[in-house]
Order: sequence, then C-alpha cells, then structure tokens
Amino acid sequence: MGPTGFGDSPYQNLSTFAGNPLLISPELLIQDGLLKITDLSGNEIFSTEKVDFGQLIPWKLSILELAYNNFNKNRHNLGDEFEAFCDENFCWLDEYAIFMTLKELQGGGSWINWPESLKNARSKELRIEANIDKSIKRRFKFFQYVFQRQWLSVKNHANRLGIKIIGDLPLYMAHDCADVWANQELFRLDKNGLPEVVAGVPPDCFTPTGQLWGNPIYNWSNHRKQEYAWWIARVKHQLKYVDILRLDHFRGFSGYWEVPASEKTAERGQWVEGPGLELFDKLKLNIMDDGQLPFIAEDLGLITSDVIELRAQLGIPGMKILQFAFSNPDNPFLPIHYTENYIVYTGTHDNETSLGWFEIATNQEKNFLKNYMGVEIIQIEWDLIRLAWASVAIFAIAPMQDFLSLDSRARMNVPGRQDGNWSWRMREFPVEEEIFERLKNFNITYDRI
Repeated sequence: MGPTGFGDSPYQNLSTFAGNPLLISPELLIQDGLLKITDLSGNEIFSTEKVDFGQLIPWKLSILELAYNNFNKNRHNLGDEFEAFCDENFCWLDEYAIFMTLKELQGGGSWINWPESLKNARSKELRIEANIDKSIKRRFKFFQYVFQRQWLSVKNHANRLGIKIIGDLPLYMAHDCADVWANQELFRLDKNGLPEVVAGVPPDCFTPTGQLWGNPIYNWSNHRKQEYAWWIARVKHQLKYVDILRLDHFRGFSGYWEVPASEKTAERGQWVEGPGLELFDKLKLNIMDDGQLPFIAEDLGLITSDVIELRAQLGIPGMKILQFAFSNPDNPFLPIHYTENYIVYTGTHDNETSLGWFEIATNQEKNFLKNYMGVEIIQIEWDLIRLAWASVAIFAIAPMQDFLSLDSRARMNVPGRQDGNWSWRMREFPVEEEIFERLKNFNITYDRI
C-alpha cells in the first residue's frame, strides 16, 4: 500500500512506512468536511476497467491539495488528531516528508541527482533547507494522516467482522526511496550513494540471463550492529495496517543473489548468506507477545535446503501455485503433495488469470489436469478454485479475476515488462449472487467455514 514510484509498481515504493495517497477516498474527505461534492465534478472520465496513472495522478493530487488547503484555512476539527498523528509517527514521518519535499523541489528526480548538500539526510545544509519548506512538509504529512485514518477504519471494521487482512512485504527497497536516502549506512552503497551491488535472481530455464531487479542490497553487518532496529520498526509498523505479512522473496533471508551494479544482466552474480534465523529471533522478541510470527513465506523459484530449513524453523506457511502443478505426478505443486502448512493459490499477481493460463497451456498440461481431476474440465477457473479449496492447505486463495471468470486482459502484472502493469480495476460490485452461493458451498463442502 506504499506510495508507488517507477512504473507504478508496488515493488518500487518511495517508502516502506508511508501509505499511497492515490488510495485516499475523496468521498470520505467530503464526509469529513474537507471537500465539497462540487469539488469532484468536472470533465474527467476514468475507465472502469483500467487505471490510467498518467491521468489519475495529477487529478488525485490536485483534489488532495484542495483538501489540505481547506484543512488549513478552516482550522478543521481534525487538527488535534493530525498533530497527535505527527508526534506518534515522527520517527519515520519527518524523514519521509523532507524526502518528498525535496523531491518535489528538485522536479521529481532521483535523490542521487540532487545537489551534494541534499544527498545526505544528516547534513546541516539539509536541515536548514527542510525548515524553509515547512508548508510542503506539512502537506505530505497531512496526506499520510488521511491515509492512515481512512485505512485503519477499514481494517478495524474488517477485524470486527472476523476478517484478517494479508499484506505484502517486499524484501528489497527501491533505490530512490526515503528509507535508502535517510539510512544509507544500512545499504551497500558507494561514497556517491550509488549501489555497489544489486538484487536479482540467476539464470534458469525461463530466463537465460536471469532477472536483474536493480534494488540495492542491505548492509547486513550494519543492521546486525544496530540489532535490526530498522527491520523491527518496519515490521511493527506494517502490522498496524495488516494482520498477516507475506514475505516476498523469502529465500533472500537465507541466501540471496548479488550482482555487481555494473553488470547488464544477472548472469555474473554470486550467492551470499542472508541474516537467517537471527533476524527473525529479534522480530519475535520485539514484536510478538505469543512468539508466533504472522508471516507467509513466498518460497517460489529456486528453493534450496537452507530455505526449506529456515521456513521449518520459523513454522510459517509456504506457497503453492496451482498453475505450476500439471506437468507430472511428482510435481510439488500438485495438491496430493501438500501438507497443511501451506497456502494454495490458483495464481498470483505475477501469473495469467486462470482462464488466460488455460488458453495458452500445453496439451500435456490440459490432459494431465483432466486425468488428475477425473472429470471433464467445464469451467477451468472454478475447477482450479475447487481444487484449491479441497486441498489440505491451511488457506486457499484465488484472485478476484478468477471468481469473475476474466481472461488475460485482466492480468495484473507481467514480470519484466516496464509499463502497463498494476492497472486492472474491479468494477464497482459486479459480483453476481451465484458466485457468493458457489463459494459458500465450497466453504461448507471443504470445511473452510
């Protein structure tokens, strides 16, 4: 839910602590007296199926700025609550607001291209500069206040209904973000602030040159010296917003692929040992009262014995993806091979929708799936949902696109593609009663109520 940067990707956030202002509801701002309904009337026509970020961002930010101006002008009754929010969140909020203020004043460019005096968050010149632009800093803090206020009302309502919310915690940070800029000693950067090494994964049968993500890599020795204080603060903060965290690229905590920043592909890298159990022991000690870590391990890709051992030591569930399953009887993604401590997905945000997957599946996969099910394939997306729900996995999850029987045009993300991702929208409550009944019957039949 963080503020997105490059490519509108949630894996390229401008902060690990801040929320995304684009998710703020204008309707709720009207309820709070910060906007009038006439403020939303205009000539803007937005697609109900795809987000056009180029159209959305300037419109939404202008609406939010108007709400902020009204907040200041009218000495709004939320003022005391806002000031309390700023005090409670000062440890991350001030640095984020300064970073975003400078980013705005520098034309939106990466901090690596800012004047030397602004590149270091601790410099005297920067503190002087930051004091000049208090109104801009306050605006960015206000956006965060509104985001948290709105989101926590949603989360608290869900929790009262017995619903838990799963969030996603990427292992790596974008280089151009407040956290890297303000904590450069915690990342492998050179004296100019550029990454010495970057993250990725090595070549495999799908990607002969590997995947070069480009994120800076942590200076784990410095994290260790600080007793993982940044990680503890990060996870503790995220657990205010969600109940369970999916640890993206979990294998990186055990061992990660490190590539020299000068390389153009991920081929010339090396495996380096991660922080392992030591980090999670610190998290247990500082975050959880009962010692149970509310995590899901995204343990996909090249998984070695050390990764399996770390997950087993932590006792947290891993992931199984049904779209990967139908190649041979020994495939570990087949439900017959699951134990309870897994979460099964029909597909993830990185996959085709199930309907789109079946359209491009090989004849071998289609035949294997038919034989595995023992019946004719009638509606592939619901057939896969049924297989997931019928498994022993502790949780079963399907993307909304599968419940709505949507094809590949509704795909959320194509890994490696630079633009056009993360833009699918669900139309406002398009779900038919039949879908509710079908899912309810699955929940009863497979004991998931």
